[in-house]
Amino acid sequence: MAAKRKNPAKNPAGVNPNSGLHSPVTRQVARPVFSQPSPTADPTTFVVQHASDTQAYAAIDALNKAHKLQAMPFPTPRGGTEPQITLQQVLGDIDGSPPDVRTTARNTIKTITNSGQIVFHSLGDCGSTRGPATQNRVVDKLLGDFKESDPREVPQFHFLLGDIVYSFGEAQYYYDQFYEPYRDYPAPILAAPGNHDGMVSPLAGAKSLEAYLRNFCAEGFVVTPEAGGLSRTAQIQPGVFFTFDAPRVRIIALYSNTLEDPGVIADATIGNSQLAFIEAALNRVKTEKFKGALLFADHHPPFTAGRHGWSVDLLTQIDKLCGKTGVWPHAFLSGHAHNYQRFTRTRNADKTQIPYIVCGNGGHNTQALSKSGGHTIRAPQVIQNASNNTDLVVLENYDDQNYGYLRAVVTDAQLRIEYHPASDGTWTKAPDDSVTVDLASRTLVHYAANDLGHPKAAKKVLALRKGK
Repeated sequence: MAAKRKNPAKNPAGVNPNSGLHSPVTRQVARPVFSQPSPTADPTTFVVQHASDTQAYAAIDALNKAHKLQAMPFPTPRGGTEPQITLQQVLGDIDGSPPDVRTTARNTIKTITNSGQIVFHSLGDCGSTRGPATQNRVVDKLLGDFKESDPREVPQFHFLLGDIVYSFGEAQYYYDQFYEPYRDYPAPILAAPGNHDGMVSPLAGAKSLEAYLRNFCAEGFVVTPEAGGLSRTAQIQPGVFFTFDAPRVRIIALYSNTLEDPGVIADATIGNSQLAFIEAALNRVKTEKFKGALLFADHHPPFTAGRHGWSVDLLTQIDKLCGKTGVWPHAFLSGHAHNYQRFTRTRNADKTQIPYIVCGNGGHNTQALSKSGGHTIRAPQVIQNASNNTDLVVLENYDDQNYGYLRAVVTDAQLRIEYHPASDGTWTKAPDDSVTVDLASRTLVHYAANDLGHPKAAKKVLALRKGK
């Protein structure tokens, strides 16, 4: 077990360990900061111990039985119908940043573009209420991906799939559940909010999404009170839904709201702003003739096996807009179910294939998939047969025993999504599962592996054996 860390955030500024309250101090800075100046040992305890949520959930269950729970309204994002943010902007190229910061951001984008590929991380349900051990396990393995012999393989950002802080996204738990675990993560972190990030305890007076908006949707580079004595600046996303552009990849991020099930992106209560957003984003893909990988990312999965149900209406609404615009995603990433699941959807219309991947085992806890007739679920297996009205959906693989994350690689020709369980150890670089999509044909293919130096080394060995 790692020794308790010693750094300026051991008793973070603005955090009272006895009350869980934060001071209102926000530090203005001129540039984005992603990690601490030097690595520190993993913590063994929380600064603010998580109180029991038993009473709050009892009140929620009563409301649910009375059919009084519904999707909750949310603030309109900045930026019009299609709110947008780019990797170049989150790296520092925004109005008000010093010239050197803006130049560095632009040069970084050029380097990524010229490298031939981009790599990024993704996972959901990372907030833990029990202690730091499980989150530390996942993040320690994430950090191992930054130590590569080839710089092309280094991740450029991390995209969280919701439920960042449990149980109601409370501000007093942001330090322990987000900032502390990711204190040494050296790249930008963006996030689609989950139901727990937007839920409001019936026993508290907090506003829905209040802490999430402050820490992920700031208008400039600031260090929030929730960060305590740590240095990571708040993210500058335009709101709870947005398009994120990086070299070779575009992510359409959605907010699937606060219900346990199903996910909701549009209804009479919250309106249709996300539907207008999706249509505008898909039309821009078509207008710009975008050739990179297009992904949807949200919290509630359209398909899932086990405890959580499918978000049928959510998928139907998205499908309708994809059909209307003629633009379909290369993959769909979600969290919510506390395990890893990978599905393949084969569309009847043109036989293209879309991976739907659930990665909700980012640190909170793990959930076993339901059993069938007393037996563990077999994979692969068909979970939806093809018909005139439905597409073939196959559960390809799953992991309901370990914590883990996704590592995505996008080249000019392919999107590869890997699953890495933390139990494999920090230095294991081989995934336990993966899927590769050909960007042009939109079908699953074999991955075209990179040459990372071994052929050259092998040539030298053969030459030595031949006495040359």
